[in-house]
Amino acid sequence: LVTPPHIVPEWYFLPYYAILRAVPDNFVDIWGILPVIIPAKTAGVIAMFASILVLMVLPWLDTSKVRSAKFRPTYFWLFWIFVIDTIILGYIGAKPAEGTFLIVGRLATAYYFLHLVVLVPLVGKFEKTKPLPDSISSAVTAAGSDAKEAS
Repeated sequence: LVTPPHIVPEWYFLPYYAILRAVPDNFVDIWGILPVIIPAKTAGVIAMFASILVLMVLPWLDTSKVRSAKFRPTYFWLFWIFVIDTIILGYIGAKPAEGTFLIVGRLATAYYFLHLVVLVPLVGKFEKTKPLPDSISSAVTAAGSDAKEAS
C-alpha cells in the first residue's frame, strides 16, 4: 500500500511527516554500523516517534539552571533556529518526497535531533547566563521594584 503523493496530513503533523519520509531507503548502508537490517519504512516510523518522544524528555535534557531563554543568550538564538527548522520541516512535509525537498528534509531532520539531543544539554552546561533579576516583577516591568516597595 502506497499513499498517493497529493494526500498529506493536517498542518500540525507535517513536521513529523517530513521526519518520517526523511529516512533514506538505504538506511543501513548509510550508517553501516547496524548488524540488523531495518526496513526504511520501519526506521522512518521509529524516527517519527522518537521525534515526539524526545520532546517529552526535554525537561530532563535541559541541564541549565536558568529556565528562561531571556537570560540565556546563546540558547535564545538556538531556540529561534529550531523554530525556523520546525517550520521548514512543516513546509517540506507538505511537498513531495523527491529532489531538493528530500535533501532539505533530511538536513532539517538531522538538525531537529541535533538540537534536542546534543545542543540543548551542551549549551545548558557551558553557557554563561545573564544575571537573574531579584523578582519576576522587576524582570517584567521597569517599575517592578517600586511596586514591591508599595505593597
